[in-house]
Amino acid sequence: MIDFVKRLSSVLAIVSHFILWIAGAGLVAMTAFIGFQVWGRFVMNDTPTWTETSSILLMGWFIFLGAAVGIREGNHLSFDVLLYVLPQRVVKICHSISDFIVIAFGAGMIGYGGQLAATTWATTIPNLGFSGAVSFFSLIFGGVLMILFSIERLLRRAVGLHTARFGDEAEEE
Repeated sequence: MIDFVKRLSSVLAIVSHFILWIAGAGLVAMTAFIGFQVWGRFVMNDTPTWTETSSILLMGWFIFLGAAVGIREGNHLSFDVLLYVLPQRVVKICHSISDFIVIAFGAGMIGYGGQLAATTWATTIPNLGFSGAVSFFSLIFGGVLMILFSIERLLRRAVGLHTARFGDEAEEE
């Protein structure tokens, strides 16, 4: 089982790295779009109408993708003061409870994001011509990644492997 979890972790590390690059590219693209919008408005006196809507869509993607990667890598802030005085076995149980809560949150993102996408499927985003459902795809995909990465964390903990937490030093396997 431990070999399976290590292989899964190595695959998910590649996926996570790729997702982080996509999120970073989205942040750069959003910055470029906003810069183009400002240039168009103040220099050309002709504001491009698609830049704001595109930037908002990109923001959803890099926020939810980055959040999922942050969960996998243990980079999200947490309130760990109580955990410093608890026995290590109880601390691991608390970490697992936290991962189950993230799984429930991710499932809510998928479920409610799916409902929102279904509700807005027939509408069109002005300036872009996309279905309104596109606005919620990042929410759904981010929820899927959060669940996947949280399950990985639970599996790693179950077989005795280290799971990173905010402020931990990197540990080799």
